[in-house]
Amino acid sequence: MMLKGELPMFTGIVEETGAVKSVISGTTSGELTISANVVLDGTKTGDSIAVNGVCLTVTKLFSDSFTADVMPETLRRSNLGGLTKGSRVNLERAMPADGRFGGHIVSGHIDGTGTIIDMKREKNAVWVKISAESNILRLIVEKGSVTIDGISLTVAKVDGRAFSVSVIPHTSSHTTLLEKKPQDIVNLENDIVGKYVMHLMKPAPEAQRESEITEEFLAKYGFI
Repeated sequence: MMLKGELPMFTGIVEETGAVKSVISGTTSGELTISANVVLDGTKTGDSIAVNGVCLTVTKLFSDSFTADVMPETLRRSNLGGLTKGSRVNLERAMPADGRFGGHIVSGHIDGTGTIIDMKREKNAVWVKISAESNILRLIVEKGSVTIDGISLTVAKVDGRAFSVSVIPHTSSHTTLLEKKPQDIVNLENDIVGKYVMHLMKPAPEAQRESEITEEFLAKYGFI
């Protein structure tokens, strides 16, 4: 159970796939209604559900579906803006305090989108290659974690313009990833640990200011 004021957290282990029942997109707000089963259990209005990796707040509950408000900015910056009636999506409830980690720490706040550029089968697995912007790729490391449409996956390869994951049969049968095709857009969230490390390595604002101590200053006061 989450305490009031706590931020929801996910693990990237998709609980089920749902189907979009309706999409309402206006100039100031949007609304998604999604059919579901598993994620409705124990859920109440105000709870969080990740839809394709995007954390949304449940505003209405029905016996076979839920509704969530979506900001226009979210629709623009994620693949939720491309959803239509019948689109299938990955769903995960926020992790309870006594839950088990099966994936990695996922915030549900995506860093951007990527484009599938290749899908290739290798025996029982499928390689999926995704291109992404440099600000996302710089935080993706081989054997590290990345969230693709809400799915926690291990990075198998990475280069200057794309990265690849190898999708096992269990993942393919429990998510929508292999229903995609080249040129489809996916939501991406970098490993949150890497984002904090990168932030902490930035110089403090004070350190970024140009120092007033110059060679002339040191000479004037006899230091050199």
